[in-house]
Amino acid sequence: MLKKVVSRIKKAYELRKYNSFTIAEYFRKQGAQIGNNCSFLVSRLGTEPYLVKIGNHVTIATGVWFITHDGGCWIFRNEIPDLQAFGPIIIEDNCVIGQNAVLFPNIKIGRNSIVGAGSVVISDVPPDTIAMGIPARPFGSVAKYKEKCLERWKIQRPPDVIIESGETWWNSRHFNENRKKLKEHLLKVFKDELGGR
Repeated sequence: MLKKVVSRIKKAYELRKYNSFTIAEYFRKQGAQIGNNCSFLVSRLGTEPYLVKIGNHVTIATGVWFITHDGGCWIFRNEIPDLQAFGPIIIEDNCVIGQNAVLFPNIKIGRNSIVGAGSVVISDVPPDTIAMGIPARPFGSVAKYKEKCLERWKIQRPPDVIIESGETWWNSRHFNENRKKLKEHLLKVFKDELGGR
């Protein structure tokens, strides 16, 4: 019992060294194959992180579960005591895995895809696809989603936001200033829905 407590404390201490952009280094030490420019808001890649392969520019939201083993084998343990079943999880380049998604073994999420929040992925997600639901199914194309996002952003983007060349919203030198402008602008845009605040 004491060993487990000490182990948890050591792990918690180790994890404090990393942020969402550097924790890939920690996962690589556990055997995961991870590309560049990724952002992870999770602190573990399941019980077999060495069975996880993640491409470049992938975002994993909070609460995502990586399940690389099939726990259902338990029911056969009386007959076959050492029975186990495992499978890899592969996420290709430029994907977003939404909050609280569950990724089962033996799946591949194709490049440029989005897995919706709360989805349960039990089979492959084709490239350039939005998949969501339980179980996750293709819902639409990333191209159509991009069009919708651009339409909304035309209305929701504060007119006086400063994003300099080479910057993004998140790494702008003006981030705090832009965030205040965004709040004020969004409150105006959604004034009726928010009860006239």
